[in-house]
Amino acid sequence: MIDRLSSSQEDLESEELREDSETTGCTRIGDCHDRQIVTVTGTLRTVTLRPRAGVPALEAELFDGSAALDVVWLGRRSIVGIEPGRKLIASGRISMSRGRRVLFNPKYELRPLGRE
Repeated sequence: MIDRLSSSQEDLESEELREDSETTGCTRIGDCHDRQIVTVTGTLRTVTLRPRAGVPALEAELFDGSAALDVVWLGRRSIVGIEPGRKLIASGRISMSRGRRVLFNPKYELRPLGRE
């Protein structure tokens, strides 16, 4: 109890996200390796439109309490429901780009809003 009272809000949210990964049977992002096929879950921290080689690309940072990865949808300017603070489950093959984990065009499932 004392640990919960002395922890920051960010630490508490990270712990909750790590527990969510365990209960859904998803791989923790921190345990993912290059070229591995994974299913991960977490919360979208940021969503930006950033063209890649002249093609529109919607990029989002997914955080699960252990690490973050970039989720990129090529050829998309927006996707309904993809917004900061939204929880989702994403599946695909991890690649490394500039030292960061990336999932390109993943299969994804939006999690319900609010507490489940």
